[in-house]
Formats: sequence, structure tokens, C-alpha cells
Amino acid sequence: MEKTVTLKDTIDNNLPTPLYHQLYVLIREKIFSGVYANAALIPTEKELESMFDVSRITVKRALDELAKEGLVARQRGRGTTVTFNNPVSHSSGNMDGLIEDMQAIAKETTVSILQFDYIKAPPQAIDALKLSPSAIVQKAIRVRYKDAAPFSYVITYLPEEIGKTFKYEELEAHPILALIERSGIAIARARQTITATLADSKTATTLKVNIGSPLIKVTRIVYDTNDKPVEFITIFYRPDHYQLNLDLSRMKGERANFWSTRT
Repeated sequence: MEKTVTLKDTIDNNLPTPLYHQLYVLIREKIFSGVYANAALIPTEKELESMFDVSRITVKRALDELAKEGLVARQRGRGTTVTFNNPVSHSSGNMDGLIEDMQAIAKETTVSILQFDYIKAPPQAIDALKLSPSAIVQKAIRVRYKDAAPFSYVITYLPEEIGKTFKYEELEAHPILALIERSGIAIARARQTITATLADSKTATTLKVNIGSPLIKVTRIVYDTNDKPVEFITIFYRPDHYQLNLDLSRMKGERANFWSTRT
């Protein structure tokens, strides 16, 4: 029976992108989408040569790139095995759900604190937290790991009076949102921006990706019940290790062709 090949399963000699990179992207997408699940063997080098009509060198280089990213493990005599795990998932909803999600992530991951200090607030923190130009803030930089692999680089600014309510050691064990609530502050809402960005030298080194690799960037300002900003946080996620989910409800009446995040 002849194999059905879709455009998604082909590589093009006429493209300026090297063939090995095209093959690498195709296999990586199959890994991310679950076609090649964790612990599964992907086709052998000979099979890939035949499937895509490319040389052994092209196949080996593509597989080497996947192995370098930790997506597969290559063992002589045993083939190439997928080592990619499903990404950590966060459901974006109300603040109660956000806190629950952060607590769940804290249980599934470990954290390394790169910086914990009190500094003069930089311009972006002054603007986000509505502080005076001379204000002091707690600045924390953390990296979260899942299965020993980094998946997020987190920069947080808190007003000094909030930051002083907990210690360095507590930040290693608890999400900042939980620590803020423990201090007696009632969190009401957050304004969040999600965009794509490229890894610079710092985030690339920390998250173990190449400079220029795509990252998910989440910027969030958290407000208390008096509508006062109490936290300014920026998070860089590896998109292969983290995903954002959003529950949508269909609107009614004349706007029935649209979706809303409100339930």
C-alpha cells in the first residue's frame, strides 16, 4: 500500500532552509503534537531517509538537533526514543483559579532563586505598581524546573512593605501569590499580557535554548480589593514545556458568533 504523504510531511529542496532543519522541524512538531509520544521510538534513520528522500547525514543532523534539545535520546542498537513530556498546563481564568494553578505548578516543579534583593524601583516597576520615584521594591528572579529541565524564567517586583512579610527560604517553597495572601492582602484581579518574544543571552542560557528561540512572555500586574497593584511579574516560558489554556463561552443574542472568557 502506498504511503499517503501530506504537504506537512514533506521537505522542499527549493527552500533556502537547510534540509536537516526542515526535517528537524517536522519531527519536533510530531513530538509536540503527540504523534510521537513520550517513550515511543521514532522511525529509524533508514526509514527517515526513505520517507523524505534525504541522505543519512541529513537525518543524523536532524536527530542530533532533537537530542541536543532533550526531545529524544539516541542509543546505538536501540534507536531514537522520545523523551519529551507533556508541558505544564495553566488554565487562565479567575484569580481563585490562578492561585490554584500556581500552587499546583509549585507542587510539580522545583525552583532556583537567582536573585533576591531590595533595590530602588526601576521605571517599569514604578509605573506598574504606581510607586514614587524613590520607592524600594523587592526584586526576585527565579527559575522553575520540571523533571530537571528549566521551563520558566521569572522576574517579580513587590512593594517593599509586602516583600518584607516573607523570607528568602519561603520563596523557595511557596508561590509568591500565596505569600502575598498570607500577609493579609486580598487579591481581587490581575491584568495580564501574553505575547511572543525571542530568547536573549540571559534567558537562552538559563532556559537552555538557543539565542533567538521563541519564548512565551507573560506580564502580569496583580491588584488587591482596593484596586491597588501589589505585584508586577514577568515570566518567560519555554513553549515546548508550558502551555496556556483558556475556557471560552459562546455569547448569546446578536453576538452569538463570538466567544467570551466570562462564564
